[in-house]
Amino acid sequence: MKTLKLFLLAALLSFCGNVAASAQDVQPYFTTEQLPDLIKCLPPPPSFDSPEFASDMMRYVWGKQQRLNTDRAEIARRDAVWSYEALLAEFSVPVGVVISAENTPEIWKLMVTSLSTTDQMRVAPKAYYLRQRPFERYEDKMLTDEEDDLRGEGSYPSGHTMRGWTAALLLAEVAPDKANEIFARGWMYGESRVIVGAHWQSDVDASRVAASIGYAALQGSPEFRMQMEKAKVEYLLKKEIR
Repeated sequence: MKTLKLFLLAALLSFCGNVAASAQDVQPYFTTEQLPDLIKCLPPPPSFDSPEFASDMMRYVWGKQQRLNTDRAEIARRDAVWSYEALLAEFSVPVGVVISAENTPEIWKLMVTSLSTTDQMRVAPKAYYLRQRPFERYEDKMLTDEEDDLRGEGSYPSGHTMRGWTAALLLAEVAPDKANEIFARGWMYGESRVIVGAHWQSDVDASRVAASIGYAALQGSPEFRMQMEKAKVEYLLKKEIR
């Protein structure tokens, strides 16, 4: 029975792979104009004289304390790398399968196309609110060397957190048996932005909601649904081979 199941999965994956191999450059499932407007969906960030910001300040102190944990600090540094390769290398651990263009082309295509779609949503609110980042407000040093790249760019919402939580939502659908581990890692991914000093906690909290909005929007794309099914088949095959 297991041999037959493997054969059927391999046959289906082979068909899917042939279709994927003939595709041209990956295009987002939706344009920016077709996606929800986060300026209209989310509340503005807390003002610097609000009770909510008092919580942000306490979490900033918490984040600096976390840097004393060398293992956690190293994870936060890795999470700061802004690339799909780095992101999916981190999530490969909880999924239990190496996610790469070579090893899992269908999962890779799903992730890159989906994230390139939802990544667009963060641009407008960042420019609209231009919220000052923690390291700027306190004239502090970040754990990472991102100051020059991030200075002057809006803090709200957090692009890293939005990308990480979207990745967790997608991969939990691909590999539901690993959902607990995937979501735990996705949560850490957002916390890393507080630890390095790039974002306030309220940026991170809003970004998880933003990711959920983007994930819901993806469901309206037939191309997304088709690719999700291919990714599920590929995961099952990889899981059976392990």
